[in-house]
Amino acid sequence: MDSTLKAWPPTLPAEELKQLISYAVDWTTSHGLVMRARNVEGALAVHVPFALFPSPYPKDCYDLAWQLQPLFNELVDKIARDEQFIQTVMESIADVDDFTHRLYVLYKETCNLSPNQKIWMALNRSDYLLHQPSAEATVLLQQVELNTISSAFAGLSSRTSDLHHYLANRTAFFSASSKNTPDIHASDFPKNESLSGFIDALAKAWEVYNVPSAAILMIVQPDEHNIYDQRLIEYGLFEKHGIPVIRCSLGDVLVHGKHTGTDRRLIVDSKEIAVVYYRAGYGPGDYISEKEWTARHMLETSMSIKCPPVVYQLAGTKKMQQYIATAGVLEKFVTNPEHVALLRSSFTGLYPLDETPTGMNAYERALKDSSNYVMKPQREGGGNNIYSSHIREHMLKFSPSERKAYILMDLIKPPPFKNTLVRNGVAINAEVVSELGIYGAYISDGVQVHMNQTLGHLLRTKMSSSDEGGVAAGYAVLDSPFLQ
Repeated sequence: MDSTLKAWPPTLPAEELKQLISYAVDWTTSHGLVMRARNVEGALAVHVPFALFPSPYPKDCYDLAWQLQPLFNELVDKIARDEQFIQTVMESIADVDDFTHRLYVLYKETCNLSPNQKIWMALNRSDYLLHQPSAEATVLLQQVELNTISSAFAGLSSRTSDLHHYLANRTAFFSASSKNTPDIHASDFPKNESLSGFIDALAKAWEVYNVPSAAILMIVQPDEHNIYDQRLIEYGLFEKHGIPVIRCSLGDVLVHGKHTGTDRRLIVDSKEIAVVYYRAGYGPGDYISEKEWTARHMLETSMSIKCPPVVYQLAGTKKMQQYIATAGVLEKFVTNPEHVALLRSSFTGLYPLDETPTGMNAYERALKDSSNYVMKPQREGGGNNIYSSHIREHMLKFSPSERKAYILMDLIKPPPFKNTLVRNGVAINAEVVSELGIYGAYISDGVQVHMNQTLGHLLRTKMSSSDEGGVAAGYAVLDSPFLQ
């Protein structure tokens, strides 16, 4: 892989490169690989930022990430069904993180409901970076985070894989003009069925609910930039399974929705809701008033299957990630030694920033040299982490109680390479790194597992100088892995 990285991407004559970009941009807009344009009235769409060439990725690391996903799916469920453990972890930060505290209070209100919905659904995504601190070091797969709510880009990641398949088959340009670069063939791209996987998983939850006339409710943000990624799932559910999807923001739930019956079945626009699928609600910005919290309470206390229930959201917090990595804690939930070893192989260093001896030790190490760490809050959506030199100024500014709302993570150092990034029809060559996400679906009542599957992948590539990696947030482009 090292030799491939050094020679990447293939060197093309200017005319071939121009033609390849033209093919790619036209394909994206013709096949729905688009996002809603920002700051423009109406439904104007622009192509998603994308990598012109697929990016080289080690096959053994990709295969490991694929193998890990069902284990992480099951781990989230086991954590979520342990009330005492959830209480222990959440109460360690709830007093210093208002948003997490509200989620935790909501969770406690759902614990003792009778009857309640015991079937829970997850559409998770585990994100990884390759770690290679020096050219001589072995490349390792290291988990960045586990997303348990609103895992985006299942639709557009599938389309990106289709784009690179098309370009590889339509042109000979992917075959290297430079003898130092290996030819790229469509057979080197792993199959990516994340879109059909999401569609079939949601349909399975709808089937388990067992009301043939019911709909799926998708909770969305009012001015969603990434709407077409969501629409691909919506259209697939109706076209493949005949299941209608109702879109609604948290702010509108109380207008259109209500409970009915002693078992609190959820009715929205006169349709019973089988599954509540959250594509919003993951951050404090989605709760601009008490109205949104009241709506979330209505959804969580209903008999609909939640994807995810609020307890899965808590299980995906950074504090939970750090807690699980602590010696002996993972083993409480995973008894198979081989599975424990596999999971732990993907963990990087994770440390509390509380006033325990371990937390104080991490605090002092980061103050002394912050260049090897990332400071993370309990937030999703990109743009929330604190890096390198900024860590020290934030640590000195925070009180000890404020500091414990964060965790400290070892900085993962991926090997850089070059690729051509296309944004708004303009291509630039840049030094980049890639972040791999693996999607998984889990449906269970705690006894019977209705589904536990790996669904597909997402590859996001960003300039190596950029810390964050969100496409919707503007930091990265969509990409496909070229397995080596």
